[in-house]
Amino acid sequence: MGKAQLRILKFLAAGTVKAKPAAGEGAMLLERDDGVCIAADRGALHILANAGLLVRAGTALRLSAAGAAALKRANAGDDPYREQHAEIAPRRFDTPDGWIVADVNMSESPLAQLARRRARDGAPFLAEAEWRSGERLRADYTRARIMPRLGANWQAAIASGRRDGGAGGIAELTDAALAARQRVERAIDAVGPELSGVLVDVCCFLKGLETVEMERGWPVRSAKIMLKSALAALSRHYEPPPPNRTHRILHWGTEDYRPRLGSV
Repeated sequence: MGKAQLRILKFLAAGTVKAKPAAGEGAMLLERDDGVCIAADRGALHILANAGLLVRAGTALRLSAAGAAALKRANAGDDPYREQHAEIAPRRFDTPDGWIVADVNMSESPLAQLARRRARDGAPFLAEAEWRSGERLRADYTRARIMPRLGANWQAAIASGRRDGGAGGIAELTDAALAARQRVERAIDAVGPELSGVLVDVCCFLKGLETVEMERGWPVRSAKIMLKSALAALSRHYEPPPPNRTHRILHWGTEDYRPRLGSV
């Protein structure tokens, strides 16, 4: 893509513009609603229109979906495909060494897609702590080398390690992998057997909610509610709330009661 065409696409990325003839020969003037204008070559506009990268309606021009994708690829560095299809956002995670901030592809997992949904009142469907706990479980699951080929039976995946040095046994695990496996066990135990299955399916095996419902014979849209309940329990395990001491009763007595001092 030439510089002239790329310049036009960047200008159209801000919104719909109006095109009108410019003073120069073979040139068009593109004007945004805020009054900002650029001169564009007619030939470059025709090339973009024929390629389906822009849409024209009368004198109005706007960027097409293909044009937006082409612009993302053009602005990418060494990996244009990743830049086009990924939705990267910074997120905070807990590690054995403390909190870190890392870029996350929000379109990678079903959990990340669910985190972008809104409830009826406009609030996020998943709380930040719930989303963070699901990603933390997935990270530990990956570090623990619990392989998806074992299926949804997470208990067999965790407990089947042998101490005799066989392939995949505990003797082959590194200290970091073994610690991660133990954290996964504790997290699953805290959530309970009723909710742990959907948690592992979505967070660790990256199954879609529709797939989970079909495999488990659940009603439509029920997996979303079950998953949110599981994530709420998981977030309480990872980030337990502080104890509530405001309603602690120390003593019953009338208003004029005064304690006695001295030995009993």
